[in-house]
Amino acid sequence: MSNMLRRLASVDALRGCTVAAMLLVNDPGDWDHVYWPLEHAQWNGCTPTDLVFPFFLFVVGVSIALAITPRVEQGADKGALTRAALKRALRILLLGVAINVLAWLIMPDAHLRFPGVLQRIGVCFAGAALFAIHTGPRTQWAAIVAILLGYWALLVGGGSLEPFVNIVSRTDFAIFGRFVYLIDPATGLGHDPEGLPGCIPSLATSLLGLRAGQWLREEKMKPLLLAGVASVVLGLAWSLLLPLNKNLWTSSFVLWTAGWAALALVLFHVLVDQRGWPAIGRRFGVNAVAAYAGSELMQILLPGLGIQDPLYQHAFAGWITPLAGPRVASLAFALVFVAVWWLIVYAMDRRRLYIKL
Repeated sequence: MSNMLRRLASVDALRGCTVAAMLLVNDPGDWDHVYWPLEHAQWNGCTPTDLVFPFFLFVVGVSIALAITPRVEQGADKGALTRAALKRALRILLLGVAINVLAWLIMPDAHLRFPGVLQRIGVCFAGAALFAIHTGPRTQWAAIVAILLGYWALLVGGGSLEPFVNIVSRTDFAIFGRFVYLIDPATGLGHDPEGLPGCIPSLATSLLGLRAGQWLREEKMKPLLLAGVASVVLGLAWSLLLPLNKNLWTSSFVLWTAGWAALALVLFHVLVDQRGWPAIGRRFGVNAVAAYAGSELMQILLPGLGIQDPLYQHAFAGWITPLAGPRVASLAFALVFVAVWWLIVYAMDRRRLYIKL
């Protein structure tokens, strides 16, 4: 049990650092003045920001390996585990929809959107949990390979990979209509970076995390390290044929990002579990969904109630911009936003208040 707790400390720390990064890149003071590493690639390519969401979905799989797989091995009722996992996934998904609806009701000029980050997390958690409960390693590896190759064939067979006209965007637009993230004003076509077809390769990201989590449980760090390196190299090589693209969550993007996530997992395990370094980020990690959802609600309420612009101008831009420029002011707001939420999760952790959906 003590070994498991140490592993969970490193995983909580990695999850928490990922959530903190989510808040940092999602909440600048001024979207027109953001340093490039804190922006997503416009289409093809991969910036540091593009690693954040795949890291979280990878850690979802790792967490399932630590929390659900041991129960399966101990003979727990698979039906009960399945129902519990699906109920939790549904709650996460509905929370994401509720946040989108609230944004539509409160924020000026917002339009209603059905897909979203929490919705994809819910879907991937459900899928990876079902694989963990009802299948073994061979089936899971086979599913990963089938998803990556099948999705590659789907993208290539669907024609162009350009924005709005690719098969992923066309499918989402056919299903959700105008209730997607972005509508092209020139053509009226829609696109959503967290749409439905992209959940398929995103599940592969979580399944790779599931396999990595099993290696972590078994202290097989050399295979995990080698797999991380191999995944990065294979993803980069595959990108010569199929570009790295977060919006489409291409198969090359899955391997590239999962490889870096596996290497980060090894690093956190060595530093936190083996060398006893502080589990920096753990407080975000043990209240991950609460911190992310709460920060999204805050970023709806601040502009929706007319607070954000005056706050940003008076507390940040008004004096930082003349001294250091608008990008520094924008980054300062984002850093303070993360710090505020660290204080919130710190207080929650001190009171042992953990919100689990």
